[in-house]
Amino acid sequence: MASQQINQVEEMVKELKKNRGFKAYLILNNDGIVIKWEQIGTAMSYQEAVQHSHLILDLCAKSKAHIKNLFDPPDNNVENIRLRTDQYETIVAQEGNFTLVVIQEDERKAGLNNSSEDSSGETAEA
Repeated sequence: MASQQINQVEEMVKELKKNRGFKAYLILNNDGIVIKWEQIGTAMSYQEAVQHSHLILDLCAKSKAHIKNLFDPPDNNVENIRLRTDQYETIVAQEGNFTLVVIQEDERKAGLNNSSEDSSGETAEA
């Protein structure tokens, strides 16, 4: 069964790499131990991966605590976090004891979004 789960993770990573703008991914446990990481282009060192993991897990813990204080159940569960900066977009998803972090170019800056959107974010149909 464990080998089947490893194959599912490998398939998921292959699919992520196919996306335009993909830069890096990290898979870590919730103790901050980096299990797997890869960065396209310049290599990410293990020390950088560990630094990312601790910052991301801290962000997740603080986000969950604040959301629990702001909203009543069942609307107070944080499933994922999407954080945009000027250059990159970081997407974090936690499931059980594991966290997946994907770093990609911000599609607004990189011009990766080929669909035409109006000011409300709706995609216009031709």
